[in-house]
Amino acid sequence: MPAPATNPAPAPANSRSRVLIASLIGTTIEFYDFYIYATAAVLVFPSLFFPDSDPTTALLSSFAVFGAAMVARPIGAVVFGHLGDRLGRKGTLVASLLTMGIATFLIGILPTYAQAGWIATALLVLMRLAQGFALGGEWSGAALVATENAPKHKRALYGTFPQLGAPLGFIIGNGLFLIIGALLPSSAGADPSQPSDAFLSWGWRLPFLFSAVMVAIGLWVRMRLVEAPVFARTQEAGLVRKLPLATVLRDHWKQLVLGTFFMLATYVLFYLMTTFSLSYGRTSEDAAVPGLGYDYTTFVLMMIFGVLFFAVFTLVSGPLADKYGRRLTLILVTVGILVFGLVWVPLIGLGTLGVVLWLVFGFTLMGMTFGPMGALLPELFPTSVRYTGSGISYNVSSILGAAVALFIAVALWEAGDGSPWLVGVYLSSMALLTLVALLLGKETKDVELDEGEGEAVTGPEHDEAPAATASPEPSGGPAEALRARAPGAEGLGASGRPRSERGSVRGRPATRLRPEARVVGHATGDRGPVRS
Repeated sequence: MPAPATNPAPAPANSRSRVLIASLIGTTIEFYDFYIYATAAVLVFPSLFFPDSDPTTALLSSFAVFGAAMVARPIGAVVFGHLGDRLGRKGTLVASLLTMGIATFLIGILPTYAQAGWIATALLVLMRLAQGFALGGEWSGAALVATENAPKHKRALYGTFPQLGAPLGFIIGNGLFLIIGALLPSSAGADPSQPSDAFLSWGWRLPFLFSAVMVAIGLWVRMRLVEAPVFARTQEAGLVRKLPLATVLRDHWKQLVLGTFFMLATYVLFYLMTTFSLSYGRTSEDAAVPGLGYDYTTFVLMMIFGVLFFAVFTLVSGPLADKYGRRLTLILVTVGILVFGLVWVPLIGLGTLGVVLWLVFGFTLMGMTFGPMGALLPELFPTSVRYTGSGISYNVSSILGAAVALFIAVALWEAGDGSPWLVGVYLSSMALLTLVALLLGKETKDVELDEGEGEAVTGPEHDEAPAATASPEPSGGPAEALRARAPGAEGLGASGRPRSERGSVRGRPATRLRPEARVVGHATGDRGPVRS
């Protein structure tokens, strides 16, 4: 007598709190590491690593090293994306965090130019490249941990948690610099806007060394994760791509281009508000290229106040994007960024109150545009290439919108004789490019994240299909259903699309795909939320 059929044991799942904490803590640490370099690049690195240059050239050289990391980020996105799409998200995220932590710690023990000459500068560049390489693999993996474990109707909300790491990392990093600066004040008679001798000698190293503690906590949290069911089913069904990058470039290049320009205004606004503004705000009003003339402590406190709005509106943006759609939310916010660039000078012309309002408005817009990206970019790509595709879009945009933004901003600041009106016009121009990309794109909030799911076309001719034509799901569960629709580990049909994306979906008949059923390259369907 045959043994009764038994259902396979359910795959282990991550709890909601574990998913949200793991996606948040990793990006908080990564952005903390990035921000403390950005702060040091303005405060101490020009004099410690580029002492033979005039102040403006030294600042530009320091920004050049900062920008070098942006060039390394797409390389990291390709490498970590390949590993994440083939081997899994968990191990890849652990590797990216560990790489970032080691590079940041080593910056904290580097010799200065006075101690080692050009070797010190070369080592700084090398560590900065390692930071960028690691961050290239961090964001997309953290976003996937959040969105692939989220209910469908809350993907944008879950996707805001890795984004929340940006303002939290800023607050922790700059808060630590403030505390150290307060404990190591300048001597009597010294310029209070400049760091003290003790700070220049060893105080700046402490935030870099402290990152080791944060990385240890982050590794402990991430080691407790299990793979999301969406990716586990793709692995079990043999749908893993041998070369995810090749698949993305061949089949999803339009999504890649659109995703890159979706992020453009976000990046420009981000680095103008967090890095350029720190230099602009601290530069004396009597300098050759005048700034706002605030001392470091006062201006950073003003920035931290603005970043609180960044954090709050990052979380606010998620439910709005879940309800009204990612595209509409981002179109409205991008219009706001365009207007913000044009009112930059009138705002700061109002004095301290105007500067505070400028920071609040800028960081509020930053939260509203950055938050939905945690769901939007992953939704552009199918599971088997999602890590690679979303990571490349995110990080190629960092070159266009961040690596060159600081150079352009400083050059325009000088061209305007200290007035940032040209910088504001530059921001508005980048917002216009993003707006065009969003208008060309389509809504993604209803896409299915499961590989091959959500592909059936719904409508009068396909709903209520006769039971006799249905293809029942194989008894092995979701993985067997996917495998049945895609024989062969790497199998593609004659059209070039994976066979898994053309078969029956959970007991519904295989149906012909219509182009209008697709949303930015990934099809919609009528299944319920992804269960995690």
